[in-house]
Amino acid sequence: MVIAVNPDPASKLGYLLRVPLDGGLVFRTSGTWPRTKALYCHPVPIDEWPTEPEVVERVAVRSCARRGAAIDLVLDRGRENRSQIVYTTARGRDVVFWQSPRTRKQARPNVRTPTARAAGIAELPIVVDSHERYAYRFADQQVDLTKRALPCGDYGVLLEDRLVASVERKSVPDLVSSLTNGTLRYALAELAALPRAAVVVEDRYSAIFALDRVRPATVADGLAELQVRWPNVPIVFCDTRALAEQWTYRYLAAAYVWAEAERSAIDRIAAPAATTPSTAEVRAWARTQGLSVPDRGRLRPEVWQAWRAAHPN
Repeated sequence: MVIAVNPDPASKLGYLLRVPLDGGLVFRTSGTWPRTKALYCHPVPIDEWPTEPEVVERVAVRSCARRGAAIDLVLDRGRENRSQIVYTTARGRDVVFWQSPRTRKQARPNVRTPTARAAGIAELPIVVDSHERYAYRFADQQVDLTKRALPCGDYGVLLEDRLVASVERKSVPDLVSSLTNGTLRYALAELAALPRAAVVVEDRYSAIFALDRVRPATVADGLAELQVRWPNVPIVFCDTRALAEQWTYRYLAAAYVWAEAERSAIDRIAAPAATTPSTAEVRAWARTQGLSVPDRGRLRPEVWQAWRAAHPN
């Protein structure tokens, strides 16, 4: 990350910020770090960066990645190392803010558990899987419930008839049963294919260590293995069924807002790198091409080379 003096004397934003994402993004901004408040940023073309800039600060970057409508920036220093560049709207126009954990905390002091509608949504459309028994009713929340068959999960939200987020509900007995018989592994694999997904458990994590019909260590190790294998599908333990219902409602509302923001922000932030196909996709393609591939495990390097040669883009 490089911060330089803005050479334009007519600009009220005295600095230029350059972040190493997709060849470099440049912003005009009013400060060198969001310490006491979020800094307004104005995106400018890369060619506005001076040929010989007057550098104020140059810091190595540990991580710089686009996540939805924001860019997460982690610097290689001990203090003031985490910040976020957020693309949002204010008063009907597109704006960009540079914020840090400290400025976000100051923006909402003394936060308590919210009782208002989640994410400000007047009526969140939640789809309940038609096979779900004793489903959440969300009686205390502002929701529009519909029942239909979901490809995975028990509760979900749709955007343009596409399932963008889903939550799988589990009691501790159901969690242990599905873990030991292997069905939970397949459920997480299906959830991981969604943009956002999670598993919520209606009990504390400590409840698995009170089991008497299965070794607690077996369950704990199995859950840890699943989280390592599918880190994008968190397994969240809530103390009670009521808290699990509350968490599900808030999670789906946040995912719904994110999905809408992602759809509009994807053209405003540099496009992400191309994704690598899954092993299952390449295995299925290889079989259509007459290539010999195993039913499970890794694929040979020549199979991947054949895929890349057939899909140069």
